[in-house]
Amino acid sequence: MATDKTKTKSPSKTKTPKRSASAKAAKPQNLAPHKLMLLITVVPRSKAEFYLDLLQQFEVNLQMEVSAFGTATKTFGFLESAMEKQALFTVIREDNVPKALAALEEKFETIRGGKGIACTIPFTSMVGVLAYQFLSNKQ
Repeated sequence: MATDKTKTKSPSKTKTPKRSASAKAAKPQNLAPHKLMLLITVVPRSKAEFYLDLLQQFEVNLQMEVSAFGTATKTFGFLESAMEKQALFTVIREDNVPKALAALEEKFETIRGGKGIACTIPFTSMVGVLAYQFLSNKQ
């Protein structure tokens, strides 16, 4: 009488390799050497071209301007600015932001009729190496 002695393998328990303490403590590396920011500047429409040229000296490769209208009316009396505004959107490297904001602040105070506001928003993600290199002015 022939007996069939085929062995059935029990499901093997695979062990996942344990990480060392130094691997757990290591933070993920930032692949981009310079983070990018979106600089939003709102200025009177008549001075928009001046501010676009001013921001160009801080190695920006992308700027967009959008027409806007202010909300203050003449009933406020102490606000004597033009209703027509221009919103400037500029992609700028994080290391150039302090210099650009300082230059804008100085021009807001010294240029007649050139008051404005500016703020920055960080880019949280970027798709594509070529897009990043273009926007950050890196070849």
